[in-house]
Amino acid sequence: MSKVKDSAAAALQDVLHDGMTLAVGGFGLSGIPADLIEAVRASGVKDLTVVSNNMGVDGKGLGVLIEAGQVRKVIASYVGENKLFAEQYLAGLLEVEFTPQGTLAERLRAGGSGIPAFYTKTGVGTLVAEGKPLAEFDGETYVQERAIRADVALVHAHTADTDGNLMYRYTARNFNPVVATAGGVTIAEAEVIVEPGALDPNNIITPGVYVQRLIQASSRVKDIEQRTVRPRAETIAVPA
Repeated sequence: MSKVKDSAAAALQDVLHDGMTLAVGGFGLSGIPADLIEAVRASGVKDLTVVSNNMGVDGKGLGVLIEAGQVRKVIASYVGENKLFAEQYLAGLLEVEFTPQGTLAERLRAGGSGIPAFYTKTGVGTLVAEGKPLAEFDGETYVQERAIRADVALVHAHTADTDGNLMYRYTARNFNPVVATAGGVTIAEAEVIVEPGALDPNNIITPGVYVQRLIQASSRVKDIEQRTVRPRAETIAVPA
């Protein structure tokens, strides 16, 4: 049975509710599920807890949910590109749980694997470890980190089949695979959608068992946070 829905709004219409936890793939603006994020914005759902590597930039990516005042709490590892985020955080309007990047990825992976918690050395002796259980293994101190399960996970893939099997491309293979496993309901947008059997099983990154719904991603410019270029070296023609 095809998991493809007609639109982002249709894919989200019965799973969004105030106060829910939303996990979102992407790294900065690379590989973000932009269509699904915009549909969340249009829905008006509020008091969201958003789990993501970061919160995009002002006016783009998850930044549009910050602008709309729909986010109550953020669990992220980096937020330095979003000025409005910083303003809301410093004003006490936004609760933030900073998590080291590798720890965040493992918390999502653990959530998708049925592992309730794990121990890591990362953060021991810092603010990250405050209030968390500590344990000693082989003479070293570790801090306990809880797994993350989201009500809904949103991801962006390059290619999918209608059964929900996903393949990612280049930088978009960042947090998307672990986010896809961590949702009670996972919704994917894909740039290319093919029929079952068209994908090489060896190249599938996220099996369709993790994905409940799928939409065709719209064609759009793929933004990056900062574009840095340098002049091209002059090409000198060499006589034949």
